[in-house]
Amino acid sequence: MSRPSASLKEYKALFPYITKYRKQYIAGIICLIIVDAAQIAIPQFIRIAIDLISGGDFELQQIITIALLMVGTMALVSAGRFLWRYFINGSSRRIEAQLREDLFDHLQKLSWDFYQKNKIGDLMARSINDLHAVRMSIGMGLVAFFDFAFMATAILIIIFIQDASSAAYSIIPLPIVTILILIFGSRVGKKFRAAQETYSKMSDNAQETFAGINVIKSFVKEWWFIKKFADSNDDYRKANMGLVRLFGFFFPFVAFLSGLTILIMLAIGGVRVINDQMSPGSLVAMFRYLGMLIWPLMGAGFMVNMIQRGAVSLGRVNEILKTEPSIKNKITTEDTEEHGGEDFCNVPCDDSNVTAIEICNLGFSYNDDNKVLENINLKIERGQWLGIMGKTGSGKSTLIKTLTRTIDPPSGSVKIFGFDIRDWKLEVLRSMFAISPQDSYLFSDTIASNIMYGKDTGNITRRHGGTEDTESYEGLEENPELTSASLRLCERIIENELNNAINLASLNKDLDIFQYGKETLVGERGLTLSGGQKQRVAIARAAIMDSEILILDDSFSAVDNETEQKILENLWNERKGRTTIIISHRVSTLKYSDNIVVLENGKILESGNPQQLINTGGFYSRMAKFQRLEVH
Repeated sequence: MSRPSASLKEYKALFPYITKYRKQYIAGIICLIIVDAAQIAIPQFIRIAIDLISGGDFELQQIITIALLMVGTMALVSAGRFLWRYFINGSSRRIEAQLREDLFDHLQKLSWDFYQKNKIGDLMARSINDLHAVRMSIGMGLVAFFDFAFMATAILIIIFIQDASSAAYSIIPLPIVTILILIFGSRVGKKFRAAQETYSKMSDNAQETFAGINVIKSFVKEWWFIKKFADSNDDYRKANMGLVRLFGFFFPFVAFLSGLTILIMLAIGGVRVINDQMSPGSLVAMFRYLGMLIWPLMGAGFMVNMIQRGAVSLGRVNEILKTEPSIKNKITTEDTEEHGGEDFCNVPCDDSNVTAIEICNLGFSYNDDNKVLENINLKIERGQWLGIMGKTGSGKSTLIKTLTRTIDPPSGSVKIFGFDIRDWKLEVLRSMFAISPQDSYLFSDTIASNIMYGKDTGNITRRHGGTEDTESYEGLEENPELTSASLRLCERIIENELNNAINLASLNKDLDIFQYGKETLVGERGLTLSGGQKQRVAIARAAIMDSEILILDDSFSAVDNETEQKILENLWNERKGRTTIIISHRVSTLKYSDNIVVLENGKILESGNPQQLINTGGFYSRMAKFQRLEVH
């Protein structure tokens, strides 16, 4: 991704979120102003008490009254501080949570090519570290701004009213502080952006290392990755030390200038007290006010820091949120009206005579230089089994990706059930496919949960001799009118479908070995399972979807021949009347195919049923002889 600028315009993206919590922010700001006003009132109580005591003409009741007023004021300050933290910081955290949720939701919508260009570690850094900086800018950054604007202004007005001559001399160092804040703010943005980018690199380095830990250990390359992480960690330290040095100079210097104002007040105010031009209480109050002025000035530095950090981080987050999916729905209300008002892309066609998949002159390239697919023509009738074979890099997986619009084929080149693939709504199109991919990705969850990821548990369907009874179990636990028997029925339906998928994928014997059976937790990406077990869990996950079109993309590469034949036989019996596509290098895997196409360099080299291809003496025939299998 490009480097976003630290522009305050980035905060426009937060207006809808802040507007949602405007009442809380207003209440928090009111509480903050009350706290500041109460703090400013305390030196006045001190001034009155000291002047009474120094004058010698006072009563104890007067001092007690002032002390009680101070206690009440400090109690008000404590309560106000709790409330503004609750309203402002609470709202900023809610906005952070909502923004993170929206970011995650948007990332789910982005297309495959986005993740090819952007590293996971960087996306994680933007989702966590950058959103933390945004939260600080709309939380404590806002507090620092109002403290600076209200308290500093009020204190300056009060000290000029009390003694304009002393105040005029004592604030001489303040313009230097203002200039310093402006310089500080511009430099913080640049250094923080560099720090965030090095954090992203370090995060990505760690993510890649942990994801590939098995490979690292097998090649005994731990030392190299330790060094690589140490280098990125050192870069992050150096970037942060740049910020530390900046803060290390700014805040002590501001404190020095603030202390200088007190020194000037001591010199000038002391002379005025000696000459009876200022009361002792007023001098003490002036000291107190100038001491209180240090926080708004320091707060100004915090404010600039947090706002600049927030702008940089929000720019990095907005860059993702502004990214449009390269593949999205084409259908609009006007489009459906052109087809008689029927939203034809919401319901799969029930006509068994309609061609399931039709590919016409399909060509595709990831860049303009090399064609990955070229002039592909293919027709798959509903209920047919298609086998795809080819050398590595021949375009097999790319062809499959065009069917689900994981990548976008040219308009009119691919039709599903008679309609151009671009006219289908993405969620409906993809719901018609169940895919067991090459990498057999599993989530860090139980085996049962990994299989059930493929099932829409909103409606559970039972099949009895071709008839279907649908039981919805959504909301059963919340609805007292529905009987517990209905809930148990739905649970049995889920359990039966899960067991059927497990048996279909020949996983039942493996589960008997595990201590907790199908409730066994698998490690991240299924590390605790063997390659064959992972593939069979992925097959079960695809099979339980009971989809119109099932795609098995080299899903038997780690499965032994005997188990493979059992699974294929189960699929053949289970999926009669529905379309199945199998990609494999094994001739035995494609034995049930009605038609087989062999790809080479993105083109169809040969096609036909298994027996026809054996007789042609081509690539398929050579593979069959090489593997020494009898094809029926």
